[in-house]
Amino acid sequence: MLNKGVTLRGLEVFEALAEHGSVARASEITGLSQPAVSQQIRNLQTALGTDLIDHSKRPMQLTAAGRAYLVRAREVLSQLRLAQSELTVMDLTHLTQLSMGIIDDFDNDLTPRLVTKLAESMTRCRFRLVTAPSHEITDAIRNGDLHLAITAVAPEALDGITEYPLAQDPFILVAPSGYLPPKGDITTALQELPMLRYGQEQLIGRQIEAALTRAQFEVPHRFEIGSNPSLMAMVSRGIGWAITTPLGYLRAARFHDQVDAHPLPFAPFSRKISLLASGDWADTVPRDVAQTMRGLIHAHMVSPALERFPWLDGTFKTLDTDN
Repeated sequence: MLNKGVTLRGLEVFEALAEHGSVARASEITGLSQPAVSQQIRNLQTALGTDLIDHSKRPMQLTAAGRAYLVRAREVLSQLRLAQSELTVMDLTHLTQLSMGIIDDFDNDLTPRLVTKLAESMTRCRFRLVTAPSHEITDAIRNGDLHLAITAVAPEALDGITEYPLAQDPFILVAPSGYLPPKGDITTALQELPMLRYGQEQLIGRQIEAALTRAQFEVPHRFEIGSNPSLMAMVSRGIGWAITTPLGYLRAARFHDQVDAHPLPFAPFSRKISLLASGDWADTVPRDVAQTMRGLIHAHMVSPALERFPWLDGTFKTLDTDN
């Protein structure tokens, strides 16, 4: 039995405060007043008999106990959110046709789960699914070939397309296992192996090149790889290192024993994953699909990644429509 005072609301407030380090921001996210947020945290700490937040620092930081408890609290909240999304019945019985594109980063796990949930509701619908890189998915919905698309998006808005944010996917560095020193400057080590780049026709490749230019981080241009599995396979074999994202890393599970993930050695940056809906689609269907997808991403991508790489906390996360 849980200690009296450990409530679901308290866990949600603790998660929000841990992520943003601000009572004011936690108040905005949870919809509670600032005094109510503070009271929820006091109740939780009293119930647990330990301090979770170090209030002497700004922004607020977690204590060692708080960091350990956050991992478990997120697991609980993730499972509850997933259960809620699975119980939510999307009303798609009125649809007669749906064409949907999904970024190939989700091929291994999330796409089958989402499509299964859609199929349960689409009893009279002719359904077409396309999986491809982001630039192809984006072109298809821009040209009217798709009704809905789940893809990485460029900063500029698309005319006639409504965007529903799903997740923030930060860029990380991946290298052969044990190659980079655990501490200190890794720049010298990176110069001794070639960088494996994504194809420049891909949005992810262009985003990485723009970030390298901004950081004035110069590396020779030798390899350009159009496939994420091939790129990760080359890293695992010690051929080079690469910049990818947690989604790209998680997709290549069979190489995890041979590949280490690290923070970037320069200013962090990220990409946004969103659901795009063509202008002639009603609001309810894309909103329901987006909410279901957020639950799947959080349960099957974000939570496992944060447990393995705590340094991704606050950067790899699901997004609401206001983000």
